[in-house]
Amino acid sequence: MKKVFLLLSLALSFAVHAQSYPNRPVKVIIPWPPGQATDLAARIVGEKLSQQLGQPFIMENKPGAGGSIGTEIVARSAPDGYTLLAASSGPISIMPNLQKTPYEPLKDLAPVSLIATVPFALVVAPSFPAQNAKEFLALVRANPGKYTFASSGTGATAHMFAELFNSMAQLKSLHVPYKGSVPALTDVIGGQVAYAIETVASTGSHIKSGKLKTFGVTTARRSAGLPDVPTLADAADIPGYDCAAWVGYAAPAGTPKDILAKLAGEIQKAVQATDLKERYIPLGMDVASTSPDEMGAYLKREQDRYAQIIKSAGIKIEH
Repeated sequence: MKKVFLLLSLALSFAVHAQSYPNRPVKVIIPWPPGQATDLAARIVGEKLSQQLGQPFIMENKPGAGGSIGTEIVARSAPDGYTLLAASSGPISIMPNLQKTPYEPLKDLAPVSLIATVPFALVVAPSFPAQNAKEFLALVRANPGKYTFASSGTGATAHMFAELFNSMAQLKSLHVPYKGSVPALTDVIGGQVAYAIETVASTGSHIKSGKLKTFGVTTARRSAGLPDVPTLADAADIPGYDCAAWVGYAAPAGTPKDILAKLAGEIQKAVQATDLKERYIPLGMDVASTSPDEMGAYLKREQDRYAQIIKSAGIKIEH
């Protein structure tokens, strides 16, 4: 009887806690420098959460080690809902498959909700002879090993999406890694490298100015940032090709489920605001929201998918 009473008391205290949450400022750790996509998305949503919940959501940038420093800080924080992580695909879905990290993302963190997806686009120089995705595939397939593709670095999200595209499209091309998307795209524009799959944020202005041409975006739906550009799944006839980087909120493992659910519900409300959607468009991001359980299942699928890409392509990080 005492055990039942104790369980009921705990359940009641959690419920009361969730109802009053938050009753003080909430800290959001961003494991990247200011101005990066994760930083911008977290701040935009944080502003809405502050308005909706009546408490400040204070952003703290803790960059370093590819996002793992800030991520570890949150993984080791008290699970009370007052320290959150601006989570993203790099340190959560990709890095643990490439090297040892000081945290296990699926065990040490509690998913809250996605807040944005980041679509990518397949781009070539205007002089590239193909005029559409199917012509591009035919040309590259007919010349195995002749064409090169750029990425923002070995093991970067852009590298992963290109390797998956090449595999599904049966292309044999040579990878040329760069230190960032700017030099990678500069050489695609100049014709030194044949193609790249990079973010809509980094390619969009070049596409609109005519410095690059695109054959499609990587997501299953068209991107709000490039609404006239088809999906590669359709344009290249590659069913199932659906890739986007992601940004979300997470909390330390053990955070009460009622708090996670409350945050997720408020995020869902926040991302439906017209002004938020409009702020995302020039940043090359599309709005997203999920329940904690949906985000958890999504993260498991993403980690498994990146593990398969890394294994199939033999990707290794040189230390």
